[in-house]
Amino acid sequence: MARLRDPNGGCPWDLEQDFASIAPYTLEEAYEVDDAIRRGDMQGLADELGDLLLQVVFHARLAEEAGHFRFSDVVEGLCDKLVRRHPHVFGDAAIATSAEQTESWEAIKAAERAAAGRAPDPFDDVPLALPALARAAKLQRRAARAGRAAELPDASDEKLDAAALGERLLALVAAANRDGLDPEQALRDANARFVARVRREDRSA
Repeated sequence: MARLRDPNGGCPWDLEQDFASIAPYTLEEAYEVDDAIRRGDMQGLADELGDLLLQVVFHARLAEEAGHFRFSDVVEGLCDKLVRRHPHVFGDAAIATSAEQTESWEAIKAAERAAAGRAPDPFDDVPLALPALARAAKLQRRAARAGRAAELPDASDEKLDAAALGERLLALVAAANRDGLDPEQALRDANARFVARVRREDRSA
């Protein structure tokens, strides 16, 4: 990547890129990894993981050129995080189940935020760039972990399976198209209202 980005003899396309211009490719490669997994294509998965790794290397090279960090810093930071958040593996903590591990992980993350002087916020690392539906699911999982269940004003007590859920979502998209609405933006707006409501209630408490 250093050679591709070398102003003397490097690749013109690579030299034109910056963080923002390659970010969409990073998202695209992540989706292609997911697609290979869902199709059970292991050779395809190997290829797509390589493409995704290229995105990490590219971003790290841009950061190194700007004097921010190096690829080795990314790897070392990841290793430190894994050790810090798995005290039952790398330390003396006793954690027997995945549920206990999830609780421990969230507690450690909260301590990290506090040490960095950041106010507790279950939503602070849920990316805005996630597709609205994926972000809605993640926001509600985070709220549930914090003891804040999402309101379900239009939901019944009926337990859905995946097929029924898919059909219901498909019907909502059809209704949005019929009425000239953008379902993605509508859900983004609903996500924003949900986050604002939870934060407002937390401040009041």
